[in-house]
This record gives sequence, structure tokens and C-alpha cells, in this order.
Amino acid sequence: MVAPSEPPVDTASLAAPADIDRRPTQRLSPGQLFQISAYWFALNAIWGGFEIFQQKRTVQLLGDEAPLALGPMEILALPIAALTMPMMGSISDYTTTRWGRRKPFILVGSAATSIALFGLALAPSFPLLVLFFIVLQFTANAARGPFAGLVPDLVPEEQVGIASGLMGLMITLGLVGGYLLMMSGYLLDENFAIPMMALGVFVALAGLASWIWIPNGPPGKPRGERTLPRIALETFGTDILRQRSYVFLLASRFFILMATGFFMNLNILYVERTYGLTGTDQGLWILVALAVAVGSTAIGTIPGAKISDRIGRKPVIYASTLAGAVGMAIVGLAPGIEVAMVGVALVGLGGGAFLAVDWALMTDIIPKASAGRYMGMSNIVEATNGPVATVVGGFIMYSVGVWMGQAVGARVAMLTAIAMFAAGALLLTQVREPRRTGRPTTDTPAGDTTAAATA
Repeated sequence: MVAPSEPPVDTASLAAPADIDRRPTQRLSPGQLFQISAYWFALNAIWGGFEIFQQKRTVQLLGDEAPLALGPMEILALPIAALTMPMMGSISDYTTTRWGRRKPFILVGSAATSIALFGLALAPSFPLLVLFFIVLQFTANAARGPFAGLVPDLVPEEQVGIASGLMGLMITLGLVGGYLLMMSGYLLDENFAIPMMALGVFVALAGLASWIWIPNGPPGKPRGERTLPRIALETFGTDILRQRSYVFLLASRFFILMATGFFMNLNILYVERTYGLTGTDQGLWILVALAVAVGSTAIGTIPGAKISDRIGRKPVIYASTLAGAVGMAIVGLAPGIEVAMVGVALVGLGGGAFLAVDWALMTDIIPKASAGRYMGMSNIVEATNGPVATVVGGFIMYSVGVWMGQAVGARVAMLTAIAMFAAGALLLTQVREPRRTGRPTTDTPAGDTTAAATA
């Protein structure tokens, strides 16, 4: 007979009131669920637009050396994102204000992010472009870390699936919305400064809307005599390693998201070098790819989340990685851009299901009182997989291109994503999916400190 599993042990939450470490029980209205998910649109519109802006502006400033410059640019900003999200998320766990423990960070971070986007738009040189990119990483992630804790703070267990599905949909729509906004630069004689400034205005308004309409949530945890700098440093305490399933889920998430990043972060260079598309033709096919991706992702998000409520999270994630791997194989081997779109559709379908279900699984296994810390740590994966994909994919594209031609280099970069999907699926086997109401517990790897006890 299997006894109910104990909640994960988190030493940072032992002093928290009992009700803070439980998932909420009050159901949210559809409007409230949408309000919680909508800010994901703005956060991801930043990076959807920036990927085009970064590639085009770097080419304008550096010419043929742009692929090599993209990697170092990402690496310089990587530690900022990796540290800011979990530290600010952890600090928000202990923050007590009349507006809740998350919302002040969202409002201030959004305003500062808007300023950073204006700086990027007006940067006249590559060093200044890099400088404002670093500022953007800090400000955007200072808002994102605390915001990630809102789902565990506000959403009851029976609504986690639909909330995660909406989140996955908003992430995708946000990426596409940012892409579409930045693509208007092609209509302005490849001047991308105006759409970048428009994106800055939009992010500021989104932060204000979240401040007004998102519920405040539970109060912060008592921090006793500990200072905020000490809390920030304790974010990376070794106690987190005892959450074995959590650690393996982070690793799995990193590789799966990196696999999709090979196309998302290098798509302009891919269509240009593989099929010789430039200018208006290039812009048209990027738009087609986005339309295909968002359509297939929309199909995958909410249904994937609902199916995972019935059969479990992990089976849906395995299916999504398979769809993504097959899709990237088609992208890498496609004889024409039309066939490549079939692969993009499969990648979108798998990616949509993954984004929704992986997030739901994450909220299932983390300690709720420290949601800001744990979700912030998980967001490190989202911040780092893209830069790593850009570095690895850009290096492969350039080095193989020098040896065998640019078209072959671009194809090999896309095919590399298959190995990333495989690594993600393998790591997921070590994750224990906790039992939820109405569904039996799934596999339990040996040694998992969150495993259920057997009687």
C-alpha cells in the first residue's frame, strides 16, 4: 500500500506559516486565470522581438562577423540572468507589502525594462548595444523571477493544468507578437529602432495592468533577523540539491528548451544560408514560419495540459520531445522551405505541450512557501538555454559552413537539436511525478527524497 507522499523539504520554508506552504483551495475565475497568464505575453514579447533585433542590428554593425559576435554577447549577459531571477524570486518570498509579495517587483521591473529597450533601440554602436542588453537582462529578470511565483501562490491544484496551458499559450503568443512587432522594421527600410521603442511602451503598460488587476496573493514569509542580502545569498544553498526530482527536471528542461532554441534563435540565418532568402522574401517566410509555429503551438498547449491531468505530466512531455525531434530532423533535411514548414509545425506542436505541462509538473513538486525561489531557479533554464543554443548553434553554423559551405553549416546546426531532445527525455526518467488527487502516483526513482513512503 502506498502512503501519501510528504511535501518536499525546504529548509528556507520551515519557519513559514503552514497556510503559506499549501496550494490555494479557492478556485479562480476565468478572468483571473487570464490576468495571471497575460503578463507572460509581455515578458516573452521582449525576447521574441529581441531575437530579430539582435540578429539584424548586429549584422548592420558588424557585417559578416555577426554570427561569431552573437555568442559572446549572450555569454556576457548570461550571469546576470542566472543570478537575478532566483535571487529576486527568493527575496520576494520574504517581502511583505500592502500589495502582496510579488507585485511591487513586477511594476518596478517593467518600468526599468522599458527604459532598457529604449536604450537598445537608440544604441549607435555594438559596445552600447551589448551594454543595454546586459541592463535588459537584469531588469526583465528582476520582474520575471517574482512573477513566476504567482501560479503556486494563487492557483488551486485542480486549475494548475489549465493555468499552465494558458501560460504556455501566452508564452508562444508573446514570442510571436514580439516577432511580428519587430518585423514591421522591414517596412521601415530595415529600421528596427521604432518597433523596439514601441515594445518598451507595451511592457511598461503590461506591468501597470498586472499591478492593477492581478490579486495580491499570500503574505511574505517571516524572515526574522535575516537581511535581504543574506536571503539573496541563501537562494543558492545546497539544500536545494535534496529536491532530486526538481534538479533533474531543471536539467531536462534545459536541454529540451535549448533544442527549440536552435531554430528560434537562428532562423533568419538558417533561411538565408540554406535557401538564399533575403530582404522581403526572407521576411515573408519568417512570418509564415511564425504563423505555422503559433498555430501548432496553440493546438498543443491547453489540450496537452488537460491530457496531462488525466494520464500524468511525464507521458505528455515524452511525446512532445519526440514530436520536436522529428520536426527538427525535417527542418534540417528539408529540400525546400515549404517542407521545412512541416518540421516547424511539429516543433511548435511539441513545444506548446511541453511549455504547459513542464510548468505544471514544476509547480507540482516545489515547496509552495518558497515558490519565488524555486520558480526563479527554474527560470535560469529559460534564460540560459537560448544563449547556449545561440553559442553552440552559431559556432556549428559558422565552423561547418567554412568547411562544407554555409548551407550545410545551417542544416547541421538544426540537426544538432535532435541530440538535445534526446538528452532532455533521458533526464526526465529520473523525475518522480507526485500523486495528485484522483490519479495514482507514477514511477519513483531510487533515492528521491520526495518519494512516497511504502507501508
